[in-house]
Amino acid sequence: MRVTVIDYKAGNLTSVLKTLRHLGAEAVVSDGNLALIESAERIVLPGVGHFAATQRLDSAGLTSAIRAAIARGVPFLGVCVGMQWLYSGSTEAPGQPGLGHFDGQCTRFSESTEKIPHVGWNSLALRNGSRLLAGVEPGEFVYFTHSYKGPVTTDTTATTHYIEPFAAAVERGNVMGVQFHPEKSGDTGLKILRNFLEISC
Repeated sequence: MRVTVIDYKAGNLTSVLKTLRHLGAEAVVSDGNLALIESAERIVLPGVGHFAATQRLDSAGLTSAIRAAIARGVPFLGVCVGMQWLYSGSTEAPGQPGLGHFDGQCTRFSESTEKIPHVGWNSLALRNGSRLLAGVEPGEFVYFTHSYKGPVTTDTTATTHYIEPFAAAVERGNVMGVQFHPEKSGDTGLKILRNFLEISC
């Protein structure tokens, strides 16, 4: 199984690639090579840092190529900022649109006595059916590091509470996203990535 991992200079590529290869995937990196998107069997969009970095997806023509791949039914997984990009946008970079596959925009955690960013292990509350989260039990812990979060909508398949509830995982059809880092989430993260590799197109 070949997985195309998109490099737009905002992703934790090393650990993502290592984990996918550990699971037996042939993981290749596309840093603007549209042919790798056009021939992809699976696509992963990792991301850390500022939402404004997703502008590179637009300028490199990757956004259009990703839309076309999704329309063909290619399974797509966004991780952290990669998941946030699946919404209409983020208040972190108001002028930069997201893909708009999911309704709503991402916002910063409300000010409180809790520290921002949200960093560390936190549990999942499951809701709705999810192929990506198959076999994950309610309350399993995964690893987060973020200051902005996605809204809870009908496409949300798992939530987590930190200051307020937020979308930990979203899924509609062949498009999935997780706010946490499955490549850093131990056995639970491996289970989720294995599910992604096994989802049929």
